[in-house]
Amino acid sequence: MAAEAGYGVVPIEQARTLDGLDLFKGLLEGRYPTPPISRTLGFSLLEVEAGRVLFGYTPLFDHYNPLGTVHGGIAATLLDSVMGCCIHTMLKAGSGYTTVEIKVNYVRAMTDRTGPVRAEGKVINVGSRIATSEGRLTDASGKLLAHGTTTCLIFPI
Repeated sequence: MAAEAGYGVVPIEQARTLDGLDLFKGLLEGRYPTPPISRTLGFSLLEVEAGRVLFGYTPLFDHYNPLGTVHGGIAATLLDSVMGCCIHTMLKAGSGYTTVEIKVNYVRAMTDRTGPVRAEGKVINVGSRIATSEGRLTDASGKLLAHGTTTCLIFPI
C-alpha cells in the first residue's frame, strides 16, 4: 500500500543516522512523516523532550467494544506507544528498541463523551540493553484513566 500524504515511515537507512530525540523532534516539526498508526487510531505527538513524550487522543465511538466503552486495547496502545517513544528519545543513532513487557492498569473507562485525553510517557531508566518507563493516560481535568510500565530491549539497527 502506498503512503498517503503526510503519513509514512522514515527509511531505515535514514533512521540509523538519527538519535531518538532528533527523530522525534523531526516528527513533531513535520520534517518526517507521521507514522500510519497515528492516523489509524487518531492520536498525535504533542510534546517531546529527552526522556518524555506526550500524545493527544480524543476517544471515538468507532473504538467502542461491545459493552459501550472505548476498547481497553486503545489505552494499552497509547501507553505502549508513549512508554516506548520516551525511551526512544534517549537512544543514540543506530539504536532501536522493542517492547519486552508491558503492564497496564485501567482506572476509568473512556467513551466518546470523555473528551480529549493525554498520554504521557516518562523514562525510569535506560541501560545499555534494557530500558524501563512509565505512562499515564489522563482526561482534560487530569483524572487518571489508565497507567502502566514497560520494559524494552535496546539493540543495534
